[in-house]
Parts: sequence; C-alpha cells; structure tokens
Amino acid sequence: MSRLLALAALFAISVLASACVPSGDSPAKERKAASTSWAEDPLVLRAPFEESFERSISAAPDAGSGDARAIVAVANDYGLGPNWYSTAAPGVWRVQAGKLCGQKAYNHGVWLRKPIPANARVEFDAVSDSPTGDIKAELWGDGKSYAKGNSYVEATSYLVLYGAWMNTKHGIARINEHGNDVSFVKVDPGSGEKKQLPVARGQVYHMRVERIDGKTVHMYVDDTLIANFNDATPLVGLGHDHFGFNDWETPVCFDNVKITPSPR
Repeated sequence: MSRLLALAALFAISVLASACVPSGDSPAKERKAASTSWAEDPLVLRAPFEESFERSISAAPDAGSGDARAIVAVANDYGLGPNWYSTAAPGVWRVQAGKLCGQKAYNHGVWLRKPIPANARVEFDAVSDSPTGDIKAELWGDGKSYAKGNSYVEATSYLVLYGAWMNTKHGIARINEHGNDVSFVKVDPGSGEKKQLPVARGQVYHMRVERIDGKTVHMYVDDTLIANFNDATPLVGLGHDHFGFNDWETPVCFDNVKITPSPR
C-alpha cells in the first residue's frame, strides 16, 4: 500500500508541475504557426506583376471582319483588358492616355483579377483632378465587393485613403472607412508635416502599401510614411487576396502598378 501511495504522490507532483508552466513559455513555433497559417489561392502571384495601361480601345477588331461579338466585347471593355474586373457600369472605369481612370464610381471599384499574397508590396501612381483629393485603393479584399448603397458597408479589404472626405484625412481603414477600425491622420497644411499635406489637384503621387508580417499594413506616399495599421485579426488568405482601385465622385487616374510578393 505504501508503494502505491508513493507512486500516486509522484504522479500528482508531475501533473502539478506541468500545469504550472507559464503560458508565455509555450513553444514559439506554435505561436508562429498560428499567426501564419492561412490558405492561399493556388494562382496567387509568386513573381512581380506590372501594369502600365499603355493601350487603348482603338485596338478593337476591324468592323469589316464580321466578328461582331469581339467588337462589342472590346468596346464594352473600355481598354481594361483581361487583368481587371470592373464592378461599375461600362465606361465608369476606362483606360485613357495610358492610365486607368474613373469618375462617379460611387464605390463600385475595379479589381485586379490576379490574387495577391498576404505579404506583398503594392505600388502605383495616382492623380486626382479635383481639389477634393479622394484617392482610394483597396487591398486584401475579395476581388468582387462593391457598395450596394450610399455607404460601402460591404467592403472586405483595407481601404487606403488619400485626401478622403473633401481632402481632410489620409490613412487606412479596415472594412469600414466610416467606422472606428481606422488609422487616420488629419490634413493640416500649416503643420509642416509632409504626411499632413492635402492632395494637390493634378499632382501625381507615388503610393506604396505593404505588409511583410501578415498583420501590419504600411501606407507611404512619395516615400513618406502616412499611416500604419496593426491588425490583431488580419485580413489574409482566401477572400482577402485581391487589390483594386475605387472612387466616389472625383475624377481620378492610376498608373504604373507594380506588385512584389514578399516572403510569407
């Protein structure tokens, strides 16, 4: 009996010892796996992708060729080409003078059909033909969402905004640009800070948005850091793997898109 009691005591001590290991001492590999385990589209970009929009709808098939379907398809495409999917009415988004342009899209954006990885650097040039600014892009969305009402509550992405709300704010919003899950800076021309300058009409800006750790989105304009957004529940994987441009009313144009995958 005494031997049985001794064995029982040893077992109890070992159980207590294992239960008292601090949670912070759990294996780092397990924590890392939990933060990086997401499913990706098998067609996700693995190599850099570039788009310069150097084309026009004038390249449509010859009307005399008799290929009526091809002529109509290209005309309705407005030069977007096979890489882009517009959620707006025909002609709202179009390629003109070597740029992708839109106006009065009312949050019916244009999406890149190719899925992008969770960790990537996305660069593009942007210009607004209005003193109201309102340059907008979407990253890590589902590639098909658009506003079904006046407020874009159907977003699935991080919205990158430069000169939003009549050129009063810059920054990043998660899902809802009118919600609280945002990282914004107030525009203040007198602050002396580059990141608080308003968008100037007609000025071309080089924008860069990147994420390299699966959770923190960084927004730069002309190499000036505008905002960071650290997401405890990041938008990654299937359903959050597309990039696109958006617009409300302002005439805007985009060019020189470059997407560079980063290591996962």
